Amino acid sequence: MQAVSAELYWLTAVALMTGLMWVPYILQLLGQMGVAGALMDGQHETPHEAAWARRAKRAHTNAVENLVVFAPLAIGVHVLGASTPLTAMVSAIFFFSRAGHYVVYVLGLPLVRTLLFAVGVACQVILAARILGWV
Repeated sequence: MQAVSAELYWLTAVALMTGLMWVPYILQLLGQMGVAGALMDGQHETPHEAAWARRAKRAHTNAVENLVVFAPLAIGVHVLGASTPLTAMVSAIFFFSRAGHYVVYVLGLPLVRTLLFAVGVACQVILAARILGWV
């Protein structure tokens, strides 16, 4: 098997992490409603009683929205062979900023959450700048 670029490695890690972010808030809902009740709520009409679970759901949505931006940029850098130590580093930083964003969002720490979000956006901008040949 061919070695994976750092950008694809971190993209895979971000995708896996994002794909699992639903687990805590669904477990809370199962505890709140019971398995049968949660499975029968086909229209998702029952709100989470726990504030942290509502925040976790919003954090997950935000992570999906940012994955949609990060993924084509990371793939673009890889496909173009434009990987550099900088693009590898910002791909790793993006992962950790998104992991941190999820945690502090769930904990309800708005200022830190915003700073981590901004770090992730800066990482996306750097990848885009590399594809455009600006860095």
